[in-house]
Amino acid sequence: MTTKKPSRLAQELLEMAGDQHRLGLMDEATYRKITVRHLGSNASPMAEPISGEEVRAMREHAHLSQAALAKYLNLTTGYISQLERGTKQARGAVLALLNVIRRKGIEALL
Repeated sequence: MTTKKPSRLAQELLEMAGDQHRLGLMDEATYRKITVRHLGSNASPMAEPISGEEVRAMREHAHLSQAALAKYLNLTTGYISQLERGTKQARGAVLALLNVIRRKGIEALL
């Protein structure tokens, strides 16, 4: 999907929305909705891709088994195994949760 460059008016509106968001006058959800609508879904990625090695390292750092991590994320042990081996890539909510764990540790989910 290609997106065209935003018009001058859209650029000004996005700048104003960014200022309002920074000042706390606009909440995160509203700001994201505006930017995605005008810049496209790839404008501001919410979660960075994560490799199987990173998933394993995070799990081991938290001293969790695959089964325990699966339980915290409401997934199957087999899916965690596939993520770690690299046969599956985390997407959607799972990717978002793994990024939270990467940034803040497993304690953020407890």
